[in-house]
Amino acid sequence: MPTTHHPSKGNLAAGTHSLPVGDAHMVYHVAGSGPVMITHSGGPGVGYAYLRSAALEEHFTMVYPEPLGTGASGPLPGKATFDDTYADVLHTLLEHLGVPRAYLLGHSHGGIVAQRFALRHPDRVAGLVLYSTTPTTDAGFWQSARETALAYRHRHPLVPETADVIEAFRADSDGMDEAGKSALVRRVLPLYFADFWSRREEFAGLRAEVRSWPVSFDSTVVDHGPDLHRLRTPTVIVTGRHDFICGPVWAQMLFDRIPGSRLVILENSGHFASLEEPDAFLAAVLPLLTTV
Repeated sequence: MPTTHHPSKGNLAAGTHSLPVGDAHMVYHVAGSGPVMITHSGGPGVGYAYLRSAALEEHFTMVYPEPLGTGASGPLPGKATFDDTYADVLHTLLEHLGVPRAYLLGHSHGGIVAQRFALRHPDRVAGLVLYSTTPTTDAGFWQSARETALAYRHRHPLVPETADVIEAFRADSDGMDEAGKSALVRRVLPLYFADFWSRREEFAGLRAEVRSWPVSFDSTVVDHGPDLHRLRTPTVIVTGRHDFICGPVWAQMLFDRIPGSRLVILENSGHFASLEEPDAFLAAVLPLLTTV
């Protein structure tokens, strides 16, 4: 017989919660009302807080997990993988919440996790928001990111701080603790925006508060492309025109491979369209509510 899922009001009550995941625990936060949407932050290893959205909370019951290895959650298990381990934890969270289906919003690496989860559990996904992400992290993906990043100074020739941004991008983070990794991310963060420098006061709080934890994997190479044709989940793909790492080329690949998906390119955004163009980002996401 099929499993019957009964929502638990306690597990979806507004506030901060924790659930056991193997030998560890994961913290998650709930806010808003409406159908459930679970987010997954990027990095991997970057804290969840930048994905919090009061606008989305007006339409969805937003669930913001702190991925294992970050924040107040426990560590990743030994031999964790780049996508399957996180997808397993998402499934544990969904079971814990007691909802049969949820929307998933995955940003960057979180979008890779969301793709993996949707491929493995298509019946549990009401809709997908693949936000500044990619179907593959092969050698061509990383080489493209490096080349685009190193051209950053040419986009902002009158901004002397770009030299430090590129130096931080080139730095090796192996062996860094949370404080060191977070400091490095703060230095490189402007690279991820369409034009951080003209809006630096607006994004100063994010830059001061963003946190990143060290995580490591035997491999960071995935390729979901050959399998994405199997997805029948309503999907919106959103990226910024100026996203140096997961921009329009990779968004187009997702669009070409996911049947019935919708592609939205935000012209004045980089990697953080939900912060750079929040109204346009919300407008891109909300049509999912009319497709199920």
